Parts: sequence; C-alpha cells; structure tokens
Amino acid sequence: MELIETDEGLEPVSPIGQYFNSKVMSVSVLGILESETPIDDLQTTSLIKDVFLPINPRFSSIMVMGKKGARKWKKVEVNVENHVHFPCFSSPKGSSSPSENDSLLKNYISQIAMQPFPQGQPLWEIHLIKCPTSEAQGTIIFKLHHALGDGYSFVGALFSCLQRADDPSLPLTFPSVNKFSSADKDDTNIRLWKVVSRCFSPLIDSVRDFGWSVLKSTCVEDDLSPIRCVSESFQPFSVSAIAFSLDRIKEIKSRLQVTINDVITGVIFLATRLYMQRASPNSNLSSNSTALVLLNTRNLRYYKSMREMV
Repeated sequence: MELIETDEGLEPVSPIGQYFNSKVMSVSVLGILESETPIDDLQTTSLIKDVFLPINPRFSSIMVMGKKGARKWKKVEVNVENHVHFPCFSSPKGSSSPSENDSLLKNYISQIAMQPFPQGQPLWEIHLIKCPTSEAQGTIIFKLHHALGDGYSFVGALFSCLQRADDPSLPLTFPSVNKFSSADKDDTNIRLWKVVSRCFSPLIDSVRDFGWSVLKSTCVEDDLSPIRCVSESFQPFSVSAIAFSLDRIKEIKSRLQVTINDVITGVIFLATRLYMQRASPNSNLSSNSTALVLLNTRNLRYYKSMREMV
C-alpha cells in the first residue's frame, strides 16, 4: 500500500472500510445485472467513463497510508481497461448453449468472488458477459469492494446509471411508501403507548448483545463445523441462486408478525444449518456457530439517487 508524506485534503477511510480491506478479511459485493438485449461494448465503456465513475469519487480513488498510520482515499487517474473484463464461455464442442452457459456463469462468479483486488488501483471491477443464458441475452457483473460503500449505496449508484424507458430525460423513480396508512393513524395513540412501554427493551438488548460480542471475539470460540475449519486460508466455495416469491414472503411475515428482513434472515440461517447437517451428518446439531449480519441503519423508506444521498 502506498505511503504518503502528507494527507491534507484526503478523505479518511471509515474504520469499517479499513477492516474490510485488511489482512484479516477482504469483503466484496457482487451485483448481477441481466439484459434482455445483447451488450454493446462501445456503449457500455462510454457509460462507465461518463456515468459510472462520476457518481462516487471513491470509484476513482485508492487507499493510501496516511502520515499518522490511518488510511485515506487518494484520487487517481482511472484506466477503465484495467477494470473491465470480457470473458467468453465455450464448451469443448465449440459455442455453448444458453443452458450450458448457466453453469459456466455460475462457476465464473464463484471464481472471481475469491480473487483479491489489486491495491494499486480503485477497488472495483465490471465483467461483461455477452454469452446468452437461459435468463438473459447478456450479463453484467459488478464486483465492488465493501470498503467503497454498503449494499444500499451500491444499489443507488447502479440505479443512477440507468434511464427510464418511457422518457430517458426523467430520473429513475419507484413507488413511494407512505409512513402511515389511514388505519395506522387511528391507532397512533396505541402505537405510541407501546413504544413508550418498551423504550428500555432495546437498551437492555444492546448492552447484552455488546457484552456477548466482546466475549465471542476474545474468549469464546465457535465449534469446528463444515462452515468453520482450522485452516486460516479461504476455502473454495460456490455461488448459487434461488428465487422466492415476494407474496409468499409477505404471507410468512404477516403470519409471524415479523419483518421481511426477519423472514429472509431466518431462511438463510435455516439453509446454513441444513447444509451443515448434510455436509457432516454425524456432527453435533447443537454446535455453536456465529453469524455476522450487516444491517442498513439509514432512515430511508424509498429509493434515493446517489446525489440525494450525498
């Protein structure tokens, strides 16, 4: 990592950003955009230079070590050709079919997910796959380092690159969510009383969770399991996708009186436990395992462009 003598005017890297890009861990976010039409190389490259890069200055910055040892964001000149890749899928027989490309695409995503970023250039990559799959005529994979931002800001950045099909001059919009419906307004007093009566519960839970987190990070270790081994190196993994009906998720949400995030998190935890049981049938079902869940704490109820968020 580059060491600079003066860090005046440079934006500091957040503590989370520094941790996400360290010797301990390197976390990236993969975004997959499927196109109904074949991908145009020239048009895509132009969009990256003229639209994608100006959205966020971190897309044109690298991490450097500041004078006092803290990391900073330093603006650099971006060579787009170093960040854009054009993989081509082919079977031993020659050109592959869309169904064969599905498997090749899955393997390719698993492969690039494990590859580290070069530290001498901005921490992002775009992979343009022009081979048709059973779902799309072209696929664009955005690989963005988590130090650049979180999932919400990445989605906002990618949406800011898009245009409306009916009128490209208008900004991208989504249906807004009203904070209170008419029925909710009638029960405002009841809801307020419930909030007041439970005002101390989050505080108690926070103190308990913080104390348990300190113990887990210092004294208490997880048991060895199919998802935790002795080796400190990253293990090969495979990226898989599964689709759930949003109506089905909402039905479960209503029956259990929980949030959509609760339902999705529960599905992930259950799938992880089932994988552990399948990978090691003789393992202890009560083995201790810890999940790190990253939550978005922004007080936003609808889509905002990157300019509005900044």
